[in-house]
Amino acid sequence: MMDNYTLPVWFYVAVVTVFVGGAMKKILASHLTAGSNLVAWVGATVLMERLWEFCLPALLLVLLGLACWLFSARRTAALPAQGKAVFITGCDTGFGKATAKHLDSLGFEVFATVLDLTGDGARELQRSCSTLLTLLQVDITQPQQVQQALLDTKVKLGLRGLWGLVNNAGVCVNFGDAELSLMSNFRGCMEVNFFGTLSITKSFLPLLRQAKGRIVTISSPAGDQPFPCLAAYGASKAALNLFTDTLRHELEPWGVRVSTVLPSSYRTGRTVNHAYWEQQHKQLLQSLSPALLQEYGEDYVTETKDLFQSFAGQANPDVSPVIDTIVHALLAPQPLAHYYAGPGVGLMYFIHSYCPFSISNRFLQRLFVKKKLMPYALRTPGGLGLSLHNNNNEEKLQQL
Repeated sequence: MMDNYTLPVWFYVAVVTVFVGGAMKKILASHLTAGSNLVAWVGATVLMERLWEFCLPALLLVLLGLACWLFSARRTAALPAQGKAVFITGCDTGFGKATAKHLDSLGFEVFATVLDLTGDGARELQRSCSTLLTLLQVDITQPQQVQQALLDTKVKLGLRGLWGLVNNAGVCVNFGDAELSLMSNFRGCMEVNFFGTLSITKSFLPLLRQAKGRIVTISSPAGDQPFPCLAAYGASKAALNLFTDTLRHELEPWGVRVSTVLPSSYRTGRTVNHAYWEQQHKQLLQSLSPALLQEYGEDYVTETKDLFQSFAGQANPDVSPVIDTIVHALLAPQPLAHYYAGPGVGLMYFIHSYCPFSISNRFLQRLFVKKKLMPYALRTPGGLGLSLHNNNNEEKLQQL
């Protein structure tokens, strides 16, 4: 009688294997420690043993899991940095400036672009870096400046190719609900984050193909997951993510490796400046029509600003996890396609990929902007209530 169940059992086992294997791939891609990897693999084998107890002994499954873990944990020697040239965009502040300084210290020949050659960021790079670093004033949305940077880089490189391109420059223009954002906000994000990066990448591809080099693009989880109040930014990063993944397939025959870095929240750039948030808030209020402002309410818009400012203030100031992933993508013999840089990003993608939508959606809402107020029009009698939290409804009604 067992023969009658052979096909269904093996089909079931195949499905379980694919699921567990995919789960382990997500866990391993989150850059856990070797000990955590071992626990993950052993946990997976125990799970498979329970589901597959009539097919293979548990010991064999454990040995298989350990072998897979040892294979995934195997480390190969990094490539040397000396003699390799890297072009980095957006080095005035944040990830770009920190990456330029670190790569220079490793012995790379660094071409760092800034918006202002006389700014604090440019002066700090000149002061702290070696003579191998070259500063270039480039706005990546201006084709003429991009072409001039390409010519200047070619002159410095001579007959050599370019080993690495780090696409770091990006902006988050404004914040708030999609309906409250101007079309210019969407265009501004797309112009820098997507079209600007596209322009730089296409321009420097011949040099990268010549060296069989690397492209490392700093993107955002907002390009893959629907973060509230970040529609303009997220849409531009979604376009960037798809372009980068497509490019990875197309450049594989040329020997060019393409990686995407997806950082968690870090304290960089203007987001730590209180005046920046007040200016953004003021500009948003001035851009809204009276009717739209009345329906949403000024207090709703102000709460969004306060939540963003608080979230930015609590972000991690240590950007080293992002810098480390960039170095790995540039020097590893087998770089990863996607790097989850920082705590929680790997878990977030795991939940997004394998949990029901209701769970991943709730996780994302609790992780990011925790809105309490409803739009003003929904707080009127007969509306949906004053607050997203039912236990605050009566209190808000009394205030009205």
